[in-house]
Amino acid sequence: MKDWNKQAQALNRFIRPLSFPIGIKLVQSVEDFPEKTRRPLADLGFKTTICISIAMTRKYGWTVGMTPEDSMCPVADLLYGWNETGKKIESNLFAFLKSMNYGTNDSAIEAMLQSAKQFQLDSGQYAGIVFSPLELGRVDPDMVMIFCNSAQVMRLVHAATREDGIELLSIFTGRFGSCNEGVLQTIKTDQPKIVLPGNGDRVWGMVQDDEFIFTIPAGRIDQIIEGLEATHQAGVRYPIPVDIRHIPNFPPQLLAADEQSA
Repeated sequence: MKDWNKQAQALNRFIRPLSFPIGIKLVQSVEDFPEKTRRPLADLGFKTTICISIAMTRKYGWTVGMTPEDSMCPVADLLYGWNETGKKIESNLFAFLKSMNYGTNDSAIEAMLQSAKQFQLDSGQYAGIVFSPLELGRVDPDMVMIFCNSAQVMRLVHAATREDGIELLSIFTGRFGSCNEGVLQTIKTDQPKIVLPGNGDRVWGMVQDDEFIFTIPAGRIDQIIEGLEATHQAGVRYPIPVDIRHIPNFPPQLLAADEQSA
């Protein structure tokens, strides 16, 4: 297995995220959960959501494993193939989106659902998903998720586009952010993505107003880190080295007071 602790330390050096970069892996069996994995229902006593599990991982440093038994989120149940009553869930989600005035008519709401379902997993395709701080090296992840500000996203985009010069393509809906456009989109497309956290991420997943998400397929992590290091060595860095090496422009009143005291 790759030395994921080394990769995490490189991300911490070049990007300096305020929370743990997360390794994420879809598993075929709960037996694939690593040691010290916390299960929401069995270990914490409640069902929860993907976005809350992500928050516990990046804020607490916990390894969290979710299965259908741990989930209370209809979005995850539908998109992760965790519920056989998919049509019923779709109907409920349609009613919810409509009640929140996300679309001007039924056609717009239906288009939103179909857009979300383009990354949907087949029913029973995976038994669960595990989130773990990358630096612990407990999982050999399918992808890495980093919460960061816009300047940190910029640096990651620099790194992701350095090899071929081709821009990144991402989608932004403001709905079903970390769980769908973050996890499932990245795994299905095998491409780095910028993700706009959704309202659920903010209400339940504790995402702050200044935070974006950047996701990296596991197979691209070396390229990203090499790109970060190369541009860092050239002087494009985070924190951004702003231009402060010049005489400050004081207001005239301050200059006058300074002259009088002299």
